[in-house]
Amino acid sequence: MSETPQTLRARAEIDLGALRANVRALRGRVGPDVQVMGVVKADAYGHGAVPCARAALEAGATWLGTATPHEALALRAAGIDAPILCWLWTPGDPWRAGIEAGLDMTVSGLWALREVTEAARLAGRAARVQLKADTGLGRNGCQPADWPALVGEALKAQAEGLLRVTGVWSHFACADEPGHPSIAAQLEAFHEMLTYAEKAGAEPEVRHMANSPATLTLPATHFDLVRPGIAMYGVSPSPELGTPADFGLRPVMRLCGSVALVKRAPAGHGVSYGHHYVTERETTLGLVPLGYADGIPRHASGRGPVLVGGKVRTVAGRVAMDQFVVDLQGDDVEPGAQAVLFGAGDEGEPTAEDWARAADTIGYEIVTRIGSRVPRVYLNE
Repeated sequence: MSETPQTLRARAEIDLGALRANVRALRGRVGPDVQVMGVVKADAYGHGAVPCARAALEAGATWLGTATPHEALALRAAGIDAPILCWLWTPGDPWRAGIEAGLDMTVSGLWALREVTEAARLAGRAARVQLKADTGLGRNGCQPADWPALVGEALKAQAEGLLRVTGVWSHFACADEPGHPSIAAQLEAFHEMLTYAEKAGAEPEVRHMANSPATLTLPATHFDLVRPGIAMYGVSPSPELGTPADFGLRPVMRLCGSVALVKRAPAGHGVSYGHHYVTERETTLGLVPLGYADGIPRHASGRGPVLVGGKVRTVAGRVAMDQFVVDLQGDDVEPGAQAVLFGAGDEGEPTAEDWARAADTIGYEIVTRIGSRVPRVYLNE
């Protein structure tokens, strides 16, 4: 007998209708001439890169963004021909394949410029290159002191027909912290580095800096393109900025499991490894077949909320590799009943942000870490 979504051990329901609505809401927050890049790195934050990429494009996104070249090439292999920016390259990565696939490839240093130009010679085709400026995040990107050399060498390669500088961009460190002084400082640095590149002869097709929080709250940072990631999936980039509903967004993922076992347990019974939870009275225990191998954070042991039998329960004891237990407080719940770990919250279920608080992390990590053992079930395709 084949499994249906209702009989799966566990499932992550991905509402592509909600994703499309989120993209439309994000488009509504930017000017008519500002493009939207749907960021689908890390398997679309755990939601499934190819279905989410297609849904984002259907809703009006005109670009896609990935971290690794392999993520971008997988989108091309799936037949997606929209512009794709890929930003995290390492020495020896498949530059030539990226050129032949028409990817926009980020260059942050001279070593990368050398590799991409050599690949362009071999391919007999100009590379599409976007230069990334480190305006203060301190990760990828070119430092201001090294910017003139990088811009100069890139424009020299462009004059030789080896590449075209298609974009100049940067990334915020603290856009999710309203009023943080680094926001204005980074924006000023970006203006300066962009102006330098353009005066030197660069004519980028797109200039961009805005991630999800900047897209939602900082219109001065929108330039030609915005890059919403987590917001596209209906998770707020920061509780300080507001809830998803505050921005007209709806969570896309709903994580469920089927209760595997319900049993009576006496008072004083230890539950799970280490007996960090001991029953106070005779009770019923429910076993949920999801664990840290599936991405359920062990840090949420004793704290993670789960909707079972119409009530929000708490993980009892430690989250194990494949399972965890909830104390049903004597309620009778049938095996096979649904346990909802998180969703939109419409039916009283917890949200990804609730799990983030329980695990002392951020909502991004909660959805992204859900593993491949949990099948994705796509709704509203």
